[in-house]
Amino acid sequence: MAGLTAGAPTPQALTVHEKSRVLEAVFSDGARFRIPFELMRVYSPSAEVQGHGPGQEVLQTGKREVGLLGLEPVGNYAVKPIFSDGHESGIFTWDYLYELGQQQDALWARYTQRLAAAGVDRDAPMLRAAAGAHGCGSRPDATDPD
Repeated sequence: MAGLTAGAPTPQALTVHEKSRVLEAVFSDGARFRIPFELMRVYSPSAEVQGHGPGQEVLQTGKREVGLLGLEPVGNYAVKPIFSDGHESGIFTWDYLYELGQQQDALWARYTQRLAAAGVDRDAPMLRAAAGAHGCGSRPDATDPD
């Protein structure tokens, strides 16, 4: 399998652990990561989560129990997870999966800081979109399923 960055580690095995809700990724450099589905969902590289530019990120809540219904290959460079909450637009390159695994402690810390700054709990349901605002594929009058 080829990665997006020349010489970057590529996955040798991806294992979905449904009960513990983690994706185990073993890379060509010997690194092995257990990436929680919740972390993957909260940091999905999709425009629905990341927005279309800096400052447009959508804080994800209520994802602790999210499951992974499928993991579809995207060429030889990525996978597309299908999450139990209906989110399936993020494409996780090998480089991005490696980054999630390698930086999970820092990413969790950043996520909890963002939650605290917003005054919301990790398990709170997703908030309605602000009036007049719109996310990719969402309606301002609907509860965001992402």
